[in-house]
Amino acid sequence: SVSPKNGYDSGNDSYFNKAYNKSKGIKTKLVPWITSVVDQLGLDKKFSVWIEPFFGTGVVGFNSGFKNAIVGDTNPHIINFYNLIKDNKISAQSVRDYLNEQNELLKNAEDEGYAHYRLIKERFNSDFSSLDFLFLSRAGFNGMMRFNSKGKWNIPFCKKPDRFAQAYVTKICNQVNNIQKIILRGNWEFKIQPFYQTIELAQENDIIYCDPPYYGRYVDYYNGWTEKDEEALFHALNNTKAKFILSTWHHNNYRENEMIAKYWNKFNIITKDHFYHSGGKIENRQSVVEALVFNFDIDEDYKQQVIKNTLFPDFE
Repeated sequence: SVSPKNGYDSGNDSYFNKAYNKSKGIKTKLVPWITSVVDQLGLDKKFSVWIEPFFGTGVVGFNSGFKNAIVGDTNPHIINFYNLIKDNKISAQSVRDYLNEQNELLKNAEDEGYAHYRLIKERFNSDFSSLDFLFLSRAGFNGMMRFNSKGKWNIPFCKKPDRFAQAYVTKICNQVNNIQKIILRGNWEFKIQPFYQTIELAQENDIIYCDPPYYGRYVDYYNGWTEKDEEALFHALNNTKAKFILSTWHHNNYRENEMIAKYWNKFNIITKDHFYHSGGKIENRQSVVEALVFNFDIDEDYKQQVIKNTLFPDFE
């Protein structure tokens, strides 16, 4: 494994705390790259605060190593789930009990499981149970998370009635357990709020990590994403006293991200080839050049390590 100070190991993810939920664009394979840039700052992870306005699956934040974090999202179901874990109202055992029960119902349901999936979907869209949210996020088609204009779950079934086999349930429970340990051994705050309110909480010695919806590619974010949102994010990050890292896309085989030239070129940018398997369109399953935009300098030796590693794309 390559020391974070000198580079990053793009192949070893055995130490990862994986996300309990999945979504299109999840950053699992990019975590070592992102955190190695954070490590260039030399922040004290016991005292500096990790600020993440678009928390989503949380896979970057939970692997950042910071003890203190303020994270937000406009999707209340995501934040509610983490707060229930924090308050020990959801645990690995309660998740196991719930998913085991759903597994039996799903396997025996009509229409190859789809009847039970529809039941849970309708129940969630009425009651918004966090455990039902977990079920849907894991049983939905292609690992996508999408809501309609009324905030209702809007993804079809993955058509796998045996989706929650024992090994898979154990995997999810381990993820919940690991996340709970991270949350409880530090000071984590989970907030339902717009990104700019979370950014405003950052102090000079904190680090902000932003992974907004990718403008011009696909948007399955809870409230959508427009160029006006991108502009507002630019102004918020441009005015912060904290250090920040922004994940975005640079270009693919079809086109360039016009937001790079319009807003982000004034900051430092490094890139890396990456491949997303999920997405409703074939175009969105192709290789894309990811970009990290940040407002601080990094070591020249590290830059050369980045150039070396970007010759080999990651797959997700």
